[in-house]
This record gives sequence, C-alpha cells and structure tokens, in this order.
Amino acid sequence: GIDDDRFRHAVILICAHDDEHAMGLRLDQPAPGVTLSEVLKKLDTPVSDSMAERSVLIGGPVERERGFVLHTDDWTNDDVTLTFGDGLALTGTRDALAAMSEDDGPRQSILLLGYAGWGEGQLEEELSENVWLTADADPDLIFDGDYATKWARALAGLGVGAARLSAQGRRA
Repeated sequence: GIDDDRFRHAVILICAHDDEHAMGLRLDQPAPGVTLSEVLKKLDTPVSDSMAERSVLIGGPVERERGFVLHTDDWTNDDVTLTFGDGLALTGTRDALAAMSEDDGPRQSILLLGYAGWGEGQLEEELSENVWLTADADPDLIFDGDYATKWARALAGLGVGAARLSAQGRRA
C-alpha cells in the first residue's frame, strides 16, 4: 500500500521508535555484488570461513554508506550498542564487524547498509492507513539467509497468503 518501490515486498524490523522518530532495517534485500567477506577485507578485519559468501543487506534508503550490524544481544559494546526487542541488538561501529568473526562475538549477525527512517508521527500515520502489516519479531526469520522468500514467509507467519493481499486498503 505504499507508493515507494524501495519498500515493495519489504520485511522491516523496527529497531527504535519514540515520539520523534522511528528507525528500521530492511531484512530481505541483498546489496548486489557485495559480500560480507569483501567488506571485511577492505576494512582489514579478520574473515572466517563461515563469512565467505554471506550477503550484505540494503537496510534502507537513508545513509546507505553507513553500516549497521544487527545481532543477537549475547555480544554488546556498552557505549554504542542499542538493545531492543527480545534478545536483539544493533551496533554501528567497526568493533561489531570484528566481533562477527570471533568465537565470543554475537551468535547471529547481519551487516546492513543504510536504514529506513520515519519522522515524527509518520510511521503512526502509515500504520493507521494500513500501509504496513505488523508482527512480532521472529529471530529465525530475521537472521535467515533465504531472502527471496522472506516476505512470503513473514506473511505466512501472520496467516496471510501473498496472493490474497490488495494494495487498496479499507476498514471494516
């Protein structure tokens, strides 16, 4: 229901939300031609074998040159990590990238470039217009690497089939 192709079939995790703004990360759009190992090598950060072909995601259209590590809260940097939800955390510093390849780093993690942002009251208005469907965060879906089916699986988790959706909202 939103007239912005950047959010077509988007699965977005809201990481911060207050009276003045909201911030979310798109979880289903790999950055074309970018792997985590390439990014880490450019930053002279150790790369483990498990990271070789992991995707980097486009987290949203805002500040796409800025990286964020979405991860489980079993690893945090007290000064810069935002913890939220049930066991989730977000860190936007280089030490989070290094921690991704360490044994004592986060159990699960994703590197995202950019974020989705909403100004004061904007997300609330979009929700009241039924632009977005909402669900509780599911760590299995969040950290799953099957990006092509993530949107349909998120809908299925709500009991909704993608074929049954309409872009025209109404109220009952």
